[in-house]
Amino acid sequence: MPRQGDRRHSPRVKLYQRIVAAIDDGTFPPGAKLPPEPELAAHLGVSRSGLREVLILLQEDGVITRRQGSGSVVNQPPPAPGLERLLPVEALLGSGPRRCRRLAVEWEEPTDFSGYHLRMAPTERACFWETVVDVDGAPACFAHEWAADESVLRAAAGPALVAALGTGSAGPGPTATGPTTAGAGSENPGGPQEPRGREIPGADGAACTMLAAFLHSGAATMLTARSTLGATVLGTERGLAVSRPPETPAMLLTQTVSAAGRPVMAAKYLFPAGAPLLSLTPRR
Repeated sequence: MPRQGDRRHSPRVKLYQRIVAAIDDGTFPPGAKLPPEPELAAHLGVSRSGLREVLILLQEDGVITRRQGSGSVVNQPPPAPGLERLLPVEALLGSGPRRCRRLAVEWEEPTDFSGYHLRMAPTERACFWETVVDVDGAPACFAHEWAADESVLRAAAGPALVAALGTGSAGPGPTATGPTTAGAGSENPGGPQEPRGREIPGADGAACTMLAAFLHSGAATMLTARSTLGATVLGTERGLAVSRPPETPAMLLTQTVSAAGRPVMAAKYLFPAGAPLLSLTPRR
């Protein structure tokens, strides 16, 4: 999926941030309906087409809900912790052979998504993982995951989550994790990018998603989450990443993971049409 960090100085990101700021300051409180698009565009001094792009992104990020014919509504605050059973996507994607391919590992400045969901300060840096999960040899999930700044991880859960990332510190640049060392299942033949940073193994020694690494850590019992589900299409960049047409429908799972009441991880999981059905088990 497109990287928000690549657009952080664009007019679209600035508009995204203006709307989020209006939600945070109570101008558009949770549950409130946003003004109609023509009125909101005029109020913000932007084009309707530009506003519509940002509203789509806000919906994908779980900030608002858009319904045809009824406008956009600001989502309610997350429910009390403990209402979900926290499982990595690898455990939800059926019973076929599964493999994770890491496309990127880097520390980066807050993006529109990570800054909002992790409540990051401008001086903090998020650890970003980009991973494709294959099932039966076919791409079934495209995962973008951000961990909060190292200082936040330590304050919320001690050293366990930092250790789970396999990085010594945030460092100055995108390859601060050191040279690439391939783990089992880390090959990426024909992929859009070569893996950067260090492959982080899961419990079985193979590459895994960030959530799986966190759940394998000693802090797993401290973690709670909230999630939203939405519909979207792959688009050009997403389609290339999973070898599917841009117009392919997809389900989008947006998730925020917390420890001690502090957001420590935020993620987008994109499941193209035709991916295995998610296996969801109610919490006991």
